Amino acid sequence: MPAHTATDMNVESSNPTANSSLITKWWTLRLAGPIIAAAVIRLTLLAITLARNGSSALFQVDPGTYLEPGRNLILHGCFAVDGVPDLFRTPGYPLLLAITSLAGFPAAAVVNVILSVFTVFLVWRLGWTVSGDNRIALGAAWIFAFEPMSVVYSVCLTSETLFIALFLLSIERLTTFLRKRSLPVLAVAGLWLAAATFVRPITYYLPVALAVGLSLVLARVPGLRWKAPAVLLISVLPWLAAWQIRNWVETGYSGFSSVTEVNLYFLNAAEVTARVEHRSFSEVSRSLGYLGGLNYGEQAYLYQPYLALHPEQTGWSQGSRLLFMRSEAYHVIRAHYGVYLQQCVIMPLLKTIINPGAGNFNHVLYPEDPGPNAGLVNENPMRLAIRLIREYPRAAAQRLVFEVVLLGLYLFATRGIILVARGVYRDRIHNKCFWLLLGTSFYFVVVTGIGGGPGADARYRLPIMPAVCILASAGAKRAKLTTSPETT
Repeated sequence: MPAHTATDMNVESSNPTANSSLITKWWTLRLAGPIIAAAVIRLTLLAITLARNGSSALFQVDPGTYLEPGRNLILHGCFAVDGVPDLFRTPGYPLLLAITSLAGFPAAAVVNVILSVFTVFLVWRLGWTVSGDNRIALGAAWIFAFEPMSVVYSVCLTSETLFIALFLLSIERLTTFLRKRSLPVLAVAGLWLAAATFVRPITYYLPVALAVGLSLVLARVPGLRWKAPAVLLISVLPWLAAWQIRNWVETGYSGFSSVTEVNLYFLNAAEVTARVEHRSFSEVSRSLGYLGGLNYGEQAYLYQPYLALHPEQTGWSQGSRLLFMRSEAYHVIRAHYGVYLQQCVIMPLLKTIINPGAGNFNHVLYPEDPGPNAGLVNENPMRLAIRLIREYPRAAAQRLVFEVVLLGLYLFATRGIILVARGVYRDRIHNKCFWLLLGTSFYFVVVTGIGGGPGADARYRLPIMPAVCILASAGAKRAKLTTSPETT
């Protein structure tokens, strides 16, 4: 092997024994602490929620949008709602909910809690693979054990927790590949990523972004610079293509999920129109034929309120209607691009990043009391803060506490990035794994900003929180350069 190739293959891996230990270590006794803490806090929240409000409080969206297509797929072999192929949901979480809820919704919530506790373990494992420092990995696990969005969605029967578990499995295998350079490991990462995409389509474009990143970081490794991206894409894209073929055959829609068209038309275009015409968002969305998830699910374009506005579409396929909605939404957005950029990109992104998430806890604990959560879809953050202080002082104080915790986490994560950039962790944190954390976080921020729309919520930042926790743990205490990477 040429000298330069050998050097490239072993860059950042000068200690083979340590590197092997990084790859094979899957447990430490000190991990029991955050695991037990995560289980206790989540099970306690679940018990309080069920005791106060019953199983109905476990849902933050209409359960039928997940449950019905999942059970139809199991019982009848078709992923459908009301006898119509479902294009909005993808089958990952509906299948899990349909199976686990056979013993009742509380049982399904317990499974969700178990998954959430498992994600704490995965955050530790990811932190360990990235840094090789058990202090950083354990710190990240402790932080994620109490991370508000992870906690509250552990008891909610929505797709977030399953998605995070699958996504972390994929990223952990990717970081292992960057250290071990094993193509089978990369293939497994791709399979986990495909599974995550079937739970939440937000990662639909991530395989391509990761393939580009791999081609860049492995450009000087002749044996891997094209094989690695190819293996990743081959392990992901055929599964996604198969679902798109199903959509096209059954409905004439060639996309992976209609969430893009539905959000563009009923949310983004409605928000832009409401701002331009000085009308309320709910009024405009209803004028487009959308009555919300509790009325017609997320496929409102199939039902009478929408068809009454567009009777010519009565004989159209789902694909044709979705194509029309996309075209109309683009027309509105292009005509008022500045309004769209401000109201449907910048403002939702800020809400996602800085919203402390206190309202999500209130929704779980007090589902019958909308309180300060009522009518906040279009609320300007500054006006919202003023209204909360005046009308809901206790809720304002609660949000302030959550906000301080969140901003503190961001502050330590920023310090962690600075320390890595300055080389403080150069003997611990693998450079390419560090960039993988930053790159995937940037991907989610961009996609959320583009597609979040007026319905953006604190839960949308959940995919970036594992990376934030790892970096915050690294930034919480400056490491001593003389400490062994195998510190436990």
